[in-house]
Amino acid sequence: MGHVVMENRNGLAVAGRVSQANGTAERRASEAMLKRKAKRRGRRITVGEDKAYDSRDHVAALRRMNVTPHVAQNEALTKTGRRRTSAIDKRTTRHIGYRISQSCRAMVECIFGWGKLHGTMRKTKHRGLAAVGADFLLNLIAYNLIRIPKLAVP
Repeated sequence: MGHVVMENRNGLAVAGRVSQANGTAERRASEAMLKRKAKRRGRRITVGEDKAYDSRDHVAALRRMNVTPHVAQNEALTKTGRRRTSAIDKRTTRHIGYRISQSCRAMVECIFGWGKLHGTMRKTKHRGLAAVGADFLLNLIAYNLIRIPKLAVP
């Protein structure tokens, strides 16, 4: 399973990782990649994520790392008819930055779409995390190289 961290201003991939698919792979990969980014920045950063990341342990881990989680609230109905409770409260959702992060996070799908359409992410020809990870990172680099000239001001 491939994971990407994208910066919101230009839509460039700034980190990527491949992991075995399990129930918590996305959240753990997000925490690992963001820990490196937050440590380098030194100040608080924000991260926009979809509602699969709305769990109390993940949100608490991000806050401990000095990362503001702009996670989509998962308040869907369960099979028994109960409403889920979100780990994101009004302290976060009331700010304009939350709405901006939620609108920008859809751009990460462009990275995966480009990799499947033009890159080699449609069907891997490799075995093992190391080989698949190298191919995945090569796709991210190629995406950035294609994207950068489009960002240049004429």
